[in-house]
Amino acid sequence: MSTRKAVITGVGGYVPKDVLSNHDIEKMVDTSDEWIVTRTGIKERRILRGKDQGTSVMGTEAAKEVLRKTDTDPAEVELIICATTTPDMIFPATANLIADKIGAINSFGYDLQAACSGFLYALTTATQFIEAGKYQKVLVVGADKMSSIINYEDRATCIIFGDGAGAVMLEATEEPYGVIDSILRSDGSGAQHLHLKAGGSRRPATIETVMAKEHFVYQEGGAVFKYAVKHMANVAATIMERNQLSSENVAWLVPHQANKRIIDATANRMGLDQERVMYTIHKYGNTTSATIPLNLWEYESQLKQGDNLVLAAFGGGFTWGATYLKWGYNGS
Repeated sequence: MSTRKAVITGVGGYVPKDVLSNHDIEKMVDTSDEWIVTRTGIKERRILRGKDQGTSVMGTEAAKEVLRKTDTDPAEVELIICATTTPDMIFPATANLIADKIGAINSFGYDLQAACSGFLYALTTATQFIEAGKYQKVLVVGADKMSSIINYEDRATCIIFGDGAGAVMLEATEEPYGVIDSILRSDGSGAQHLHLKAGGSRRPATIETVMAKEHFVYQEGGAVFKYAVKHMANVAATIMERNQLSSENVAWLVPHQANKRIIDATANRMGLDQERVMYTIHKYGNTTSATIPLNLWEYESQLKQGDNLVLAAFGGGFTWGATYLKWGYNGS
């Protein structure tokens, strides 16, 4: 029986330099820093500004950092999967734009869209390619320019989202490290609570859809919160049970950063204290597909070879999931 696994060998991240603080948002909509922090845990978020600056710009920078850290020739990368809800354009794929910009001339690539669970879906997909013996090196990118689909007159959504990108190098190994197990779920009936109304084939862009502001994120916060608390906590607990993990031997929870209360509920369900939970929501907000790799990027120096990590996410669609992996190297 093959012991071939897919292990993360390097992490990269990128966030734009421009900061949008809660105090800045106070000037846009009827809200306050105290109200936002209390309900979400967010203090500021990053915004990508400038002409023709799309998601691929951030994904490229995160990918370049991974290549540098792992001393990888771009020509050795065989596949790039980019998890994103905000591609540069309908086609070509943002993954292909990133491949061109980093010089990955021997790779093929495609985008994967599963909202905030996108990175977990992409990581699991990439793992299958490696475990099957098809590829040795796969670059997995999670990147979103959420500011491009947010209405900054809607206080229900503009306080939550930010822009950013994270990337990991996934490589084949025979060592006892890497991705061990994943549970992925979806429920399309949740679309009514969180969606982008226009811009797809159902409602193509028209003057009317633009004027009606139907190209911005629509979210029913209360309904989404209830679903997220239940499903993200449940799937994290289930993957622990399925792999005989206890709260004592999980080193880190790596949660999607949508709302601190959702993160805390998941940690409580797993029996973890806050010292073993990765938090970046206070300074980056919800960067959708980028939150989990940005967590790994921020906490990389604290990770040790053999650490048990549980990654968990919940997103629009609805989509959710959890991944259990053993960390492959000492981050320091």
